[in-house]
Amino acid sequence: MNYFSSGEVAKKLGVSLRTIRYYDDIGLVEPTSKDDSGRRLYTAEDILQLQKVMLLKETSMPLKDIQNILNQITMERILLLHKEKLGKLLEQLKLSLDHTHSLLNMIKLEKDIQWEHLVPLLGEDLEKKRQQRSAAMEMVFSGKEQAVLQENLPKMEDNPMKVAKWINIIKRIELCIAEGKVPESPQGQLIAEDVMILSRETFGGDDELAEKFWDVRRSEEASNGLGFYPVKQEVLEFLERAMEGK
Repeated sequence: MNYFSSGEVAKKLGVSLRTIRYYDDIGLVEPTSKDDSGRRLYTAEDILQLQKVMLLKETSMPLKDIQNILNQITMERILLLHKEKLGKLLEQLKLSLDHTHSLLNMIKLEKDIQWEHLVPLLGEDLEKKRQQRSAAMEMVFSGKEQAVLQENLPKMEDNPMKVAKWINIIKRIELCIAEGKVPESPQGQLIAEDVMILSRETFGGDDELAEKFWDVRRSEEASNGLGFYPVKQEVLEFLERAMEGK
């Protein structure tokens, strides 16, 4: 029978020697044998037990629970638990990626972001925020309206190409304001025409939905609650005036 030392097992499993020794000390996975000097000697079966522990530990199961079920749980059940854990990890990574896209798009608009915007990337519950936004949407829009918005409304977490049209509209309005151009100017009216075209694309020709959306957009509190990017009030007022003659 082949035996492996604690060091060899630790290297094989990619864990610390201290971890292997600790599992022995608490009686979780004990070596089959020890030599005269007390050196731990593990068999292939011992290593398999340790591998089971590693997989179960990755599911966030406490060691005391692992100890209770280790010899009863099937390999299929271990894999199912591991699959569930990986699914949650993938979802968290997707939320983090979406948030990163949002920050990149914010930089396109503001050229800078505050450090607190980066906090969610350090482990804040992005899923909880997503659920809160979803609940807020349900209070304002019907199921059919939500489906239209979900399909067509550019979101800050989308890649930059999808939101570039709206970002450029906002930047053009900000440029008009900076240069002292009024909403009734040729530049302001051209912006209004572009917004009308984008609105038809976004709301599928549903004027009632478009009006409801813009009502929400006019409210900073409502926009924040639904997770919409907070557009400056002066930008919204410029656009509203430009649209009056259309």
